[in-house]
Amino acid sequence: MASGMRAQWKGFLKFGEVSCGVALYTAASTAERITFNTINKATGNRVNRIFVDSETEDPVPKELPTKGFEIDNGQYIVIDPEEVAATIPESNKTFEVEAFIPCSDVDDVYFDKPYYLTPDKMGGDAFAALRDAMKKSQVAAIARTVLFRRMRTVLIRPHGKGLIATTLNYDYEVRSSKKAFEGMPKIKIKGEMLDLAKHIISTKNGEFDPATFDDRYEAALAELVKAKMEGRSLPKPKKVEVSKPNDLLATLRESAGMMKAADGKPKRTAANANQGTGRQRAARGVASKAASSGAAPRRRAS
Repeated sequence: MASGMRAQWKGFLKFGEVSCGVALYTAASTAERITFNTINKATGNRVNRIFVDSETEDPVPKELPTKGFEIDNGQYIVIDPEEVAATIPESNKTFEVEAFIPCSDVDDVYFDKPYYLTPDKMGGDAFAALRDAMKKSQVAAIARTVLFRRMRTVLIRPHGKGLIATTLNYDYEVRSSKKAFEGMPKIKIKGEMLDLAKHIISTKNGEFDPATFDDRYEAALAELVKAKMEGRSLPKPKKVEVSKPNDLLATLRESAGMMKAADGKPKRTAANANQGTGRQRAARGVASKAASSGAAPRRRAS
């Protein structure tokens, strides 16, 4: 059982005739992000959200809103919350493994949300047997269960001492890549231009280390809050210039080190380009300070 974390779901993991108790924990959270409230500029007070009838423009009391499905322009089928609740599939609290597949078989465009899966009290031996067998066989498990009031398909993979369960998007939810790329022109790069691009890639080889990725937007928001508290303004960001086709070869040569930069200073390498953890910690500190002073409450936007 994970210490200091609250399980989002508890149930069973079943493969063949073997089952064990498991607990599901959120693997990624946005709770630490800076959030804003909606404020009335005239008074400085927080704004409350109310429902308004689209035709009469009268406020709608809290007990009257219900669900509706639009069948035509302005025509709706009204569906009560009780009817919606009745469609929720019955949960047996069990991850039923349907198949074991090669880990590379699932396109990551289908990945939704990751959760840590751990043994819950009893059943540690069965859990460990499945984890180690999956590692040796280099496979992932496809399982289905009711999670958070919906039937979900989940991809389960070995992860450290436990397993990681990633909910999968349904096929109808994933948009076609063909439509996204259909407007791209047919361009084939070769010769010196391709060699230079390959050289730049070879000089910037690195390793995946998420600890070095700084959330620049979050840090910028924290700096904005700090500047507002101190009564100063921030400098405007520099405009990003897109490389033009006729300048691309020269830009590639410069990037590959075949031309000196105008300032004569060395470029940062991929290894140190993302060293932003200190700035990110400072951003969190500013946000925490702002929250405690009341300048920027860390509550969800209204």
